[in-house]
Amino acid sequence: MYPCELTQRVTQPTLTIRFTAPVQELPRHFGRAYGEIAKYLAMIGEQPAGMPFALYHNMDMEHLDVEAGFPVGKPLPTKGEIAAGTIAGGTFAICHYTGPYDKCGPAYDALHHFIADKGYVTGDVAYEFYLNGPETPPEKLKTDLVFPVTRVTEPAAP
Repeated sequence: MYPCELTQRVTQPTLTIRFTAPVQELPRHFGRAYGEIAKYLAMIGEQPAGMPFALYHNMDMEHLDVEAGFPVGKPLPTKGEIAAGTIAGGTFAICHYTGPYDKCGPAYDALHHFIADKGYVTGDVAYEFYLNGPETPPEKLKTDLVFPVTRVTEPAAP
């Protein structure tokens, strides 16, 4: 129901805007952040190198610490609140979720079980990669839920 996999990623340059907000205010903050970064990219003649993402530094739904941004093809300069950064390379666990953003809790649960069953633990952050736009009907939204992971044990027997 919630397909999960392990994958290797190379380090990816990014541009993000960091903010703190309650979960119900995320759409407004995301719209502003993605819009500002898109304007900056156009101004310097660059394009995103992939779909928008959110980097969650915590899971406190009343005070989420979030970076919203885009992967880019090369390191780019910081401008004002737009910060240059990276998604570090390494091993990542991904759950491919389809459905409304506010109903992805069971997909996160499935991903946590998958990670533990494979003998890994999550890092300190979580990513969501938004694979289609806000004009998509909620039941057809595609989101990759992603954690950097580190192996700690041998995988559980099937």
